[in-house]
This record gives sequence, C-alpha cells and structure tokens, in this order.
Amino acid sequence: MSHMNVHNHVMGLIPQLLFALLILLALVLYFLAVVVSNRRYKSWPIYRTVCWVFGVFFATIAVAGPLANRAHVDFTAHMFGHLFLGMLAPLLMALAAPMTLVLRTLSVPLARRFSRVLRSWPSRMFTHPVVASFLNIGGLWLLYTTNLYLLMQENILLHLIVHFHVFLAGYLFTVSIIYIDPIPHRISFLYRAIVLVVALAGHGILSKYIYVEPPPGVPAAQAEIGAMLMYYGGDIIDIVIIFILCLQWFRATRPRIEISI
Repeated sequence: MSHMNVHNHVMGLIPQLLFALLILLALVLYFLAVVVSNRRYKSWPIYRTVCWVFGVFFATIAVAGPLANRAHVDFTAHMFGHLFLGMLAPLLMALAAPMTLVLRTLSVPLARRFSRVLRSWPSRMFTHPVVASFLNIGGLWLLYTTNLYLLMQENILLHLIVHFHVFLAGYLFTVSIIYIDPIPHRISFLYRAIVLVVALAGHGILSKYIYVEPPPGVPAAQAEIGAMLMYYGGDIIDIVIIFILCLQWFRATRPRIEISI
C-alpha cells in the first residue's frame, strides 16, 4: 500500500473514531442516568432504554464501519447512512425521552437550571417546527443540489460538520413534531401536522430531483437507486412519525366519558 493510500486510510478513520466515541459516550451516560433515576423514582421504562440502544446502534453503523467506508464511493450506501443517521436514529432516540431522564437524574437546583435552558429563546427557536424543518429539509437540499456532497468526501472537517448537522437537524425535527419529552412551548397539533406535510413533500420532491439530476460526482445508476431508497425508506419512517402524532392528537382530544351513578 502506498504512503498516500495509508495516509488517506488513516485520515478516513479519524472522523469515524470521533463519531464512535461520542456515540459510545451517549450510550454510557444514558445507562448511568437510568441507574440513578431508578434509585430515586419508579423504574425507567425498559422500552425507552431499548429505543436509545437501537438509536445509538443505527447512528453508529452510519458513521463508523463498513457502511460508512462504502458511503465514500457508493451513493446508495451513503443514502442508507442518511436514513439511519438523519431519520431512524433521531426517531428512536427521541422516543427514549432523554430530556425527561436528565431531569429525573439531576439534583433539584441543576434540574431547575436545565429547565430554564429548555425554556430559553434559542431552545424555543430551534425546536419550532418551521425552523427545525428548514434546518432538516433545507440542509438536505443544500447537500444534494450543490457541490457540498462532493466537497464533503474530500474534506474531513466538512465531513464531520455535515454528518453532525444531519443527525442534529433530524433530531430537532422529530422532537418538534412529536412531543415525547416535556416541551414548555407547545404548538398545536394542527400546526405541527401542516408543517409535517410540507416537510414530507420537500423530502419527496428532493428524492425525485436526485433521481433526475444526480449530485456532482454521483453516477446516474447509483443516484437512481439512492433516490428510490430515500423516497420509500423515508416514507416508512415518516409513517411512524405520522402514526405517533395522530395517536397523541387523538388521546389529547378524545372526549372524557363520565359515568354518574
């Protein structure tokens, strides 16, 4: 193996290691928080921990390992990573209710400070459905319709920034549409439903655009498969979000039946 190939291989491993360490840290901290929470309150639901583990798992395979390596040269593999990192992992990790767990774990003074952060204007802004949708869908349009996708493959720092943005924007979008953790600035179900429909349309149109106009440097055959994967794979995850939103809406608005004897 030439010196240049060795250098490229080592440099390619750096972002994977950084991502893997961050994700491992998230897993360990969640488990520690569950232990502390269970000592103070009733047991933390097992299914939430399972959601976190699977969320971390899908985020990990998107950024480190064979799929991540393949994604550098194969757009189809890249799109699998996009679905895992930007849609599936954020949904599973949102269902794990991490903010609720943090509030249960912290001492009362720290929990109050954390609550103030959640109520702050930056938090309100970034978890607003319109802003979160713009960051999420708008970021994808920027990635796939400009030279950003090509530049990302050649620059490690840009590679890190793009992947971090994809995950964070996906998470903010998910928590802005379905409320699992406590949200001090709640927005109506109808408003969130309308924003969700528009965002899904933006995602669907982008996938069709990629099918016709591949990103720079992507072969047409790979772009077609990747676009179909983005369209249909995204639909499956979106259906879950729609189901949860509708279920929450039904539970919040169903009539209370009182039986008088």
